[in-house]
Amino acid sequence: MTTLQGELAGIFLALALFVYTFWPENVFASQKEKTRLDYLLERKEQLYENLRDLNFEYKAGKYPEEDFDAQRAQLENEAAVLLAEIEHLQQA
Repeated sequence: MTTLQGELAGIFLALALFVYTFWPENVFASQKEKTRLDYLLERKEQLYENLRDLNFEYKAGKYPEEDFDAQRAQLENEAAVLLAEIEHLQQA
């Protein structure tokens, strides 16, 4: 392999790496656009997870009963509103 061939191979490799690294991909365009219902279902799962975590931490002794009751009531109220909106959207 001559020096010229080596330099050409290096330039080609650098160009290929540059194109591979910076090639614009339309990742956002290929993703499915979320509907309001999709967002609400994800939020519902997050609320349920928060309630489970809250119960676990209360049982572990990290929360006083007053704080636990207030936080639990807030999360349950938010979940109730969310479930009502989910049901409304699913019926429509």
